[in-house]
Order: sequence, then C-alpha cells, then structure tokens
Amino acid sequence: MNFTDVADSAEAKPLYRLKAPSKPLLLSRPERNERPQVRGKFISVGESKLFLRGVTYGTFKANGHGAAYPDERTVERDFAAIKANAFNALRTYTIPPRWLLDLAREYGLYVMLGLPWEQHITFLDDKKRAAEIESKLISAVRECAGHPAVLAYAIGNEIPAPIVRWHGHRSVERYLERLYRSVKDVEPDTLVTYVNYPTTEYLHLPFVDFVTFNVYLESEERLRAYVARLQNIAGDRPLVMSEVGLDSRRNGEQTQANVLDWQIRTIFAGGCAGAFVFAWTDEWHRGGYEINDWDFGLTTRSRKPKPALASARKAFNEIPFAKNLRWPAVSVIVCTYNGARTLQGCLTGISHLNYPRFEVIVVNDGSTDNTEKIAQRSGFRVISTGNGGLSHARNIGLHAANGEIVAYLDDDAYPDPDWLSYLADTFLNTSHAAVGGPNIPPPDDGPIAHCIAQAPGGPVHVLVSDTDAEHIPGCNMAFRKSALLAIGGFDEQFRAAGDDVDVCWRLQEKGFTLGFSPAAMVWHHRRNSVLAYWKQQVSYGKAEALLERKWPEKYNAAGHLTWGGRVYGNGHTINLGRRWRVYYGMWGTAPFQARHEARPGFLLSLPLMPEWYLVIVALAWLSALGTLWQPLFFALPLLVGALAAPLAQAVVSSKRTSAGDKASFFSRLPWRSLTILLHLMQPLARLFGRLLYDLTPWRKRGIAAGSAFPRLRRFNLWSEHWQSAPERLHALKSALRSTGASVTAGHDYAEWDLEIRDGTFGAVRIGMGIEEHGAGRQLVRLCCWPICSMGVLLLTLILLGLSLGAVVSHAWLASLALAGVGLLLLLHIFQDCATATAAVISAVERLGISQTP
Repeated sequence: MNFTDVADSAEAKPLYRLKAPSKPLLLSRPERNERPQVRGKFISVGESKLFLRGVTYGTFKANGHGAAYPDERTVERDFAAIKANAFNALRTYTIPPRWLLDLAREYGLYVMLGLPWEQHITFLDDKKRAAEIESKLISAVRECAGHPAVLAYAIGNEIPAPIVRWHGHRSVERYLERLYRSVKDVEPDTLVTYVNYPTTEYLHLPFVDFVTFNVYLESEERLRAYVARLQNIAGDRPLVMSEVGLDSRRNGEQTQANVLDWQIRTIFAGGCAGAFVFAWTDEWHRGGYEINDWDFGLTTRSRKPKPALASARKAFNEIPFAKNLRWPAVSVIVCTYNGARTLQGCLTGISHLNYPRFEVIVVNDGSTDNTEKIAQRSGFRVISTGNGGLSHARNIGLHAANGEIVAYLDDDAYPDPDWLSYLADTFLNTSHAAVGGPNIPPPDDGPIAHCIAQAPGGPVHVLVSDTDAEHIPGCNMAFRKSALLAIGGFDEQFRAAGDDVDVCWRLQEKGFTLGFSPAAMVWHHRRNSVLAYWKQQVSYGKAEALLERKWPEKYNAAGHLTWGGRVYGNGHTINLGRRWRVYYGMWGTAPFQARHEARPGFLLSLPLMPEWYLVIVALAWLSALGTLWQPLFFALPLLVGALAAPLAQAVVSSKRTSAGDKASFFSRLPWRSLTILLHLMQPLARLFGRLLYDLTPWRKRGIAAGSAFPRLRRFNLWSEHWQSAPERLHALKSALRSTGASVTAGHDYAEWDLEIRDGTFGAVRIGMGIEEHGAGRQLVRLCCWPICSMGVLLLTLILLGLSLGAVVSHAWLASLALAGVGLLLLLHIFQDCATATAAVISAVERLGISQTP
C-alpha cells in the first residue's frame, strides 16, 4: 500500500491519503464471463463497481426487416457517438436483433432490455392473455440469452396507475413476480428489474434485483428529496433512475442542458447506481406514430448534437462527485478486541477507499489473539491498550484523531470504496453532527449467517425522515469531531453495546441532528453460529438495561423503547396485525401515490416483546395449578394462544429466507426452519440479558428518599421573582431525578406535567398551576396524586377473585398460591406509589415549597 504524508512540517499533525483514487469502471469491451451483478447498493462487473451512465435508445419506426431500430450503419454511428460521450449503457424498450447486441458489445456498451407487452389494458382479466404475455417474454429472453452485452431485463415499464388500481396492487405484484421467475428460469444469472414511476410507487416488489424508476422533476430540491425517498424504498438494493430528462422544444436547448447537468449530479450524489438519460435522439416512434411535439433527445432527429449532450458528458465524467470539492480530513477508527478472524478483511477494504484525505487508527483493546500483529502489518497507526471496553477504545481513537470528521468502522465490517466520499458529502451539504449509512451482510458468508441476517436483533438505522436519523448503528457511523468532543465522547459504562444509542441521544439532547446517507454502505458480517447469535442478543439485552437506567424517560413503564422514527433493515418480526393503505388521491388521480403504514396496536405488539415469555410462564403456572383446582384449566387455551402468537409471527417473518431462486422447497426448508428458530430465540435471549441487569417488570429505581403514604397532596410556593412554568418544572424535574426517581414529562394531550416512578406498578403524577399577582410575584401551586397500572390492578383483582373461588371449592393450596401472588402485586403497587410520593416531598422541600394541609 502506498501512502504519502500531507504534512511536511514537524509541527503539522500527520494525515494520510491515497495517492491516486481509483475511478469508476468505464468498460472498453465486456468479457463473456463478466456479467453485471448486484453488490449491495451498487452494480459490479467482477471486482469493479459499474456506475451506469446510460441513455435510452428508441423506440423507432420498424425498418424493412420488421425490427424497430434504424439500419445497421446508423446504429453503428450512434453507438460510436454514444461511447465517445462517456456513456457505457443503453436502455431499449423492445428486444433488439442479435446484431445490435453484438455492436453494443463491440463498443463497450451494456444494454438494459425492455420486454414489451400489453401493459395499457386490463391484462389480468383474461387468463389466456396473461399466459400469452408470459410466453412472449420467455421467447424474447431466449433470443438474447447468454449475450455478454445484456445488462438486465426490464419485465415491465410503468403499468398505468388506473390499471394497477383496477386489478389491485397485490394481483399486479404477484403477476410481476411470476414474470420475474419466468425470466430467471431461462437466464438464472442475469439481472431483472421492473421500471416503476411515482404514481405506482406503492408497488411492493422485493424480488427484483435492483429498483428502477422513471422520474421527471424540474426542481433540484424536489429531485434530491425524492431520490432519498426512493433509496429507502430500495433498501439494500441498487437504485437506478431509468429515465430522466427535459423537453427542449418547450424549455429551450440551453435550459435542457442546465437541468440535465444538475439532474445527473443530484442522482449520483444521492447514491444511485446509475441513470439513463431520455433520450439519445429526438426521433421517437410510439404506437404506430411519429412523435413530433416532444424533443427530449440529446441529439436532433438528424443526429446533430444539442448542448445537453456536452452537459451530460461533463456530468457523467465527474460522477459520483465533482472533482473540485474540498474534501474534509477524515480519521477512520477501527476498534478491535480479539477480531483476528475478520480484521484483515476490514483493513484491506479500508486500503481500497477512494478518498483523498484520510488516516486510519486501529485501537487494539487488549486482544489476546494475533489481532495486534495483523494490525501492525497493515501499515496503519495502531494503539494498543488494556481491555477497557468498546466505548473506552472509541474514545482513545477520538482523542488520537487528526481529522475534522471521525468515522467508526467495526472490525467485522469492511467499507465500499466510496464509503467516505458519501459520508463526507453529506457533512459538506448539511449541518448534521453525525451521519450513518447502511450495513449489508456479505452474500458469501454462508447459509447460517444469511439466516441470522434475516433474524431480528441486527444493527439497524432509525429515520425520522428520508434523510434525518434518530439512530445510526455503531458499525457505520461518522461524527464531526467537535460535536463528539462537545458531549464528552462515548460513555464508557457501555463496554460492548448500547454506546451508539446513547451517543445519538446525547447529541440530540444538545440540539444536534443526525443524518443518513443511503450509499455510504459497509459490508457487515453477521454472526456465523447460533451460539454466537445467542450471546450477542444477551449482550444487547444487558445494554438495554444500562440504557434504561440512564434514560428512563425514553422507556415506557414496561421497560420498552418506542422509537419516534421508522426502523429500517432486515430481520424485523412481522406484526400479524400490520396494516397499511395506499394514498391514491381522489379517484386515483394523485401523481405520487405512496404506501402509509399504521403503527401496530399495543395488544398486537405484545407477542413481540421479550416479556411475552414471562406471560407464557405465568399461564403455564396457572395451568399447572389446575391440577389442584380444575377451573384453572381455563388457562390452557390461553397458554396455547400465547405460544402460537410468536410462532405464527416467526413463520410469516421467515418467508423472506431462501437459499436462492433456484433452490427447491425442500432445500430451503432447513434454512427457513432455522430462521423461525432464531425469531423465537431472539426475544428470549434479550429477556435473559435484561433480567441479568435488573430490567424486569418488578424493577426498582432505588429512590433514596424513603417512603410516604400515597395520597393526594398539595403544595404552595410564594415567589417574588417571576419564572415561567417550564423553568419551574425543569427545576422540579432535576430535583426529583436527584432522588433517583424516573421522571417523565407529560405529553401534548396530558392534563398532568410530570410522572414520577420508582417501579412499574405504581407512580405519582404532578400538576402545576401558577397565579400571577403582578410585579413579578407568583403563587405556585402543585398537586400530586398516586396512580397504578390498570393492567396490574385488574390482574390482581382476578387473582384474588380466583382465590376466593378456590376457597369456596376447598382448594386451599390453589387459593393460597393465587392469593399470595395477588397480595404481592398489591404490595408492589403500594410500595411504588409510596416511594414516588416520598421523592416528591423531598424534591419540593429542597426547592422551598411548603405542603398545605
């Protein structure tokens, strides 16, 4: 590896850079064995990334031989000009003759082939027509099968929104999947997509290899926002803009050139894998007619270049970013503990980064294997410390960093070559204090790792908008160094997990914002054994307990965190009651039609919680008591239902797991079974970790103020100095927290201001009113009252009622068992309310507020 020091003076801090960043691949002549393949968010040929710099070609009037293309000499001249202007891909709307594909290969052009069929009619109303469409597609694919110039097949192009609405989106989705499978049966190794457009954005097509959209937006800001939205729809797959452009007849040729420049740059800066400009020439034939009232071409009908051609060439030559950017200095920090198995791949990936100004710091956190030797051989800077935990190691790297941006990468991950560029570009164009990107499991990690990648509990990002994040995972996160230092770095109590959540919350608490760059991707190895996955999830459960102690206001009474944004990533357990609707607009006329998902209700979310296993244990206990008093056997059907709910969710969620498109049902069955097991195991492992660190339904905060009888209490404070209600409540909140209580502020619809808890079963609420007496004088009135969990109270009454029933039946042992649990719950309610009341009394006394009789 060849690095040079950019600091010449002894006083300058060393910062390293690669001498010559590699450029995106521009094919000169595709080799037969190098077929384009999807790799994460991009398309690659062999080991090289292929940014698609495309232009659409056609449709044309049929020539004398019936082909909807010009004669061979004209096509060859077109292809020579296309290649000379920095394009490397074509998109056609019909199947070309074989000689055209041969010419494309000769000029180093890949072709995305459109498979035409009757999309403008209600094609699913006639089963015979649907079968004929499929048969035509198969024949067309066979004509081109195996040709090295083929980039991909498009199984459809903008099925009109009224047709989709007529059939129903699910029927259309199933039919498109049927066409996809048919193409894959003929050419298993080729790429297949469907060309969508904003009006049917809601179509859910997880089976296509990459996502393509035709988008015509004449506002740079709107295009940037919509690309970000489409990236979140695409998920871990590449996003390609299959048509962009502007009509020069209505807007003028110079405007067309200017708009095309920012369209191309915006698309690639947004992380897209490619773009196709519509179109090569103004010559356009559709539906049997020449189209003469639109001029979208880069050249005229006589092939005279327009200014847009030079504009597109210049923009394509500078993708994904302009050459004159002043890139910020970045410090890449890799913290490792016994990471010898994956560290070499991580450091090799870093050495291939296409970024001009970065240094690498490897923090060896007391490893006992040969991690340090591997790090030293890399030529990067290595800092070895005693084993202080992950957060400690990250702080070591932070204080040693010279860059204005610090980017953290786990030792079991390796970056895409343009990882730093996309992160840095986001920092340059926003005020975000931190930016993250997706982490994608490598495709060659083996079937067990693949199943674990489809199981819950993996590293995910949480977005509050298409570009703003609430949380970014620790395996792929970058910070402005000044912002990270401003909050004191990472909290070192988090030794293995949870530090990324904590640092995101602390940044947001200080008023900073977080961003997300969908193309700043890293490959992140998942665990490769069930035991390793179990240990990881137990560790995450411990981290949840630590986070709840530090951030009680982020958690509900049951000890569960509810994100404000939407969680993205693979492996989520599907809620059986999940509901979503499509926004069609009045009579289906909305130009942008999207899916809107409703949050699952509380009852339907219960089986997803780790504590659901405690419910199962409780129902099993009641069923066992049925041997002492038979009416308790009523719990048996409830126990069966409690067991069936997570199992059904695991089965439904595991549908995404397969061993490949060519695998049979029986070959997929073991891996799907394993995924079901992982879905059932994950909440149990989390529960185990939570219980180890006292994140239990019966947990206590440990209020130091003692206890006081819980009842309605009132307090008054006469003040000669005016303060706003929020200021007084913030002071009271701080005083309450100093007692060790968990304090939550009231929500927008609450008739109370603060809620104080020591445990789960009971709490105290405070309301405040202020009388204004002029000249800044105020009479502050406070009122507090105890509350209890209605669910726990109802359960207590049921248990005590069952106990009385057992007494009547002379089932004394069953009665004692039921009464004992019921009374224990009542005692917990009383204790929780009493300690919370004592915390309120202690806090108001500290603030000089007197209690009224």
